[in-house]
Amino acid sequence: FVVLGASGDLAKKKIIPTLWWLYRDDLLPDHIHIIGYARSKMSVADIRAKAFPYMKVKDSEKAKLDSFFAAMSYVQGSYSEEDGFKKLDTAIKAFHNGNKANRLFYLALPPTVFAEVTQNIHDHCFEHEGWNRIIIEKPFGRDFDSSAKLSNHLSRLFDESQLYRIDHYLGKEMVQNLMVLRFANRLFGPVWNRDNISSVLITFKEPFGTTGRGGYFDKFGIIRDVMQNHLFQVLCLTAMEKPASNNADDIRDEKVKVLKCIRPLKLDDLVLGQYVADPEGTGDAKEGYLDDPTVPKGSVTPTFAVGKFNICNERWDGVPFILKCGKALNERKAEVRVQFRDVPGDIFSNGVVKRNELVMRVQPNEAVYCKMMTKSPGMNVEPVETEMDLSYNLRYKDVKMPDAYERLILDVFTGSQLNFVRSDELSEAWRIFTPVLHQIENEKVNPIPYKYGTRGPEEADVFIKAAGFHYSSTYKWVNPNL
Repeated sequence: FVVLGASGDLAKKKIIPTLWWLYRDDLLPDHIHIIGYARSKMSVADIRAKAFPYMKVKDSEKAKLDSFFAAMSYVQGSYSEEDGFKKLDTAIKAFHNGNKANRLFYLALPPTVFAEVTQNIHDHCFEHEGWNRIIIEKPFGRDFDSSAKLSNHLSRLFDESQLYRIDHYLGKEMVQNLMVLRFANRLFGPVWNRDNISSVLITFKEPFGTTGRGGYFDKFGIIRDVMQNHLFQVLCLTAMEKPASNNADDIRDEKVKVLKCIRPLKLDDLVLGQYVADPEGTGDAKEGYLDDPTVPKGSVTPTFAVGKFNICNERWDGVPFILKCGKALNERKAEVRVQFRDVPGDIFSNGVVKRNELVMRVQPNEAVYCKMMTKSPGMNVEPVETEMDLSYNLRYKDVKMPDAYERLILDVFTGSQLNFVRSDELSEAWRIFTPVLHQIENEKVNPIPYKYGTRGPEEADVFIKAAGFHYSSTYKWVNPNL
């Protein structure tokens, strides 16, 4: 297992800790060897020191941790020059049965070096008897053309079966649960259509800004960072038809069919925002997006976006799929909220009966709950809002919830591409977003300011209501985990 970019943040915060958790739970191959590769002059001891704060090691696990790092080595080399990759290949072949070893390369690297690194891997690290697999982190390009250029480059070097484009959202418990909820329950199948569902709202909210990585974020913006990948993957799983099997390609075929039914996004179907400082706030809230010295002066890059999409097929045409994402908001939350149509022929007091909703909470505190009407306790017969609740922390108290990266990296070891993005999925998603992204950049569309720690621009709430999602404000889910 080769970690390219072993000196970087992703390696120390995610990749090395994830490999440790899999090793600790005896889920890795017995004879695994991990090699860090980077330009920096460093050692395994340096990698250990950097990653240790993120590894969650118990005192009783110290001996196993020592054996984990004993199975690690480090190779220093350039990303652009072939000598480093020749040295890497020599280091692998020097192990016992090294020429027969399967090789897994994780590109924990900026996209600017993807092309030259993958070329060097192909040219200098592929002459051996075992299989080769490549894990690539997003972003997979900035628009349709750059993504197509990268995909064409990779397709010349590798088979699609060797490529694993990782979107960590596909490894989250509740995102994976979407498939089971939809296709393993008779309860939902008959009502999962335009005749019964009024709207679908997919939300991703973070309560912190971009401080510390504003310069990086400014190159992409919230649409590229979250909506075009994470939220669109969730949309596909929510909307797709039942696949022929749970085989990876059968499922990804259905996701592509959904994307082909979505027209390119227009500016009128978007609300963009950018957070500003809250003078009365504390800590980071006192700093707006443009106050970050790494962000270019006068940047109009959005940190908040709401988009409305229509899937033009028999099942969904006319049902708005509303995607909402933003930074520096009032809470941390990711969820899918399926809102059903009004009950026809309401026999109760006008306005008392509210819409049913099925909610799949991805984070925090994973849960599935159904908002419904029931009789209020006592002598009267008035409907009140309540829920049927499956909160995972209560129902599955003793079950360890794996990190998303644990699931996905283990999938690569086993050769399962079910939870990875295929090249045609990527192409269709960029087709939908590229025209409006170019328009936003060329016309320098000004985002609406919103205060750090709020729900986002008020205009977004007006837009969501006009799109078809009814927020009654009469009900709030009570988190039973608290």
